[in-house]
Amino acid sequence: MAATAGPVGQPDIAYTPRYENYKARTTRRIHTEKLVQSLPEGLPAKLDSDLNYHLTPADLAEIDETLKHFKSLGKPLGEISQETFPLPNFHATLREISPEIHNGHGFKFVRGIPVDQHTREENITIYVGVSSHVAPIRGRQDKTWQGKPADVIVAHIKDLSPTVDAKYIGAPVYTSEKQVFHTDSGDVIGLFALSESEEGGESYLASAGKVYNELAASRPDIIRTLAEDWAFDDFSKDGNVYLSRPLLYHQPAKDDSPERLIIQYARRNFTGYWGYPRSANIPPITEAQAEALDALHFTSERYAVALDFHKGDIQYANNLSIFHARGGFRDSKEKQRHLLRLWLRNPEFEWEKHETLKERFDRVYADLKTENSVFPLEATIRGANVGT
Repeated sequence: MAATAGPVGQPDIAYTPRYENYKARTTRRIHTEKLVQSLPEGLPAKLDSDLNYHLTPADLAEIDETLKHFKSLGKPLGEISQETFPLPNFHATLREISPEIHNGHGFKFVRGIPVDQHTREENITIYVGVSSHVAPIRGRQDKTWQGKPADVIVAHIKDLSPTVDAKYIGAPVYTSEKQVFHTDSGDVIGLFALSESEEGGESYLASAGKVYNELAASRPDIIRTLAEDWAFDDFSKDGNVYLSRPLLYHQPAKDDSPERLIIQYARRNFTGYWGYPRSANIPPITEAQAEALDALHFTSERYAVALDFHKGDIQYANNLSIFHARGGFRDSKEKQRHLLRLWLRNPEFEWEKHETLKERFDRVYADLKTENSVFPLEATIRGANVGT
């Protein structure tokens, strides 16, 4: 199901990229426009920059003992921490994951949690507890729960389209459709597979640095477009609210940090999705921006790593350096794809962010209160304006 037409002047671009449209637009612009051949001042010509850990019997035994310990405390899930969910032996291994995510490959898998041996609440407890040793701060993914203010910490990624009217669905995480390359709204994205689909649903990761290097070498005008302000649809009820900021940020090297590049975007903010078309009362994107969106996606596809993501696996990825995507999938009565998502932060390794990204990350991490934390046991639809 495609979103309806957006504002007058919006290019022919939809949420699902079409390679033939992208190539036609690129050819047309190269032959009809005088494209800039230099990168924005200060941006580099090129960025230089064991991915799996299988849980051992000793790790699993320690996790089980710690789960019993936490349950004996009688505390709410919002109070899970390295202190209340101690893993004295496994901690050192988990501790090594965070620098790898922030300063290394950008992602890591922890594999082998026996999901079927635990209840839903126990699986959430284990996931949150283990993750607290990787990145201790958990962000909010929604600000209301059952009509009341709350910090919703866990999001369920599941196809809800068979039971929910399409007009309420504004993001592909609630469908079985292909999810194109994008970033979320947190520093570190955690995904825990409770169950797998009957078919499809592959996980794809691509380095933003590799995508940048390719475009910087072949199409510096696209890098300029990405570094300019874009009108992000906030999907407000009156349809008049949009945020203006670049997609791409460059951070020169400092004494305490290397040179870094951050690209933050979700395609649906410019194309709309299902029940949330791009608002008609905000500026349309340009042909150059439409081409840039497709360039990000198809270049990511070229460099993407397809990863096995199975029941019981946890994937941690740096949301500031890695684009992620998902293949379309088919559920059956016996097998239904169901992931749990966390938006995490580790202050020790946290990347500096541009001032214009402050609002985006404050939505996730500012003014969190343990007593307001909610960990839903089942999937629900979030508002389209609260993230991916």
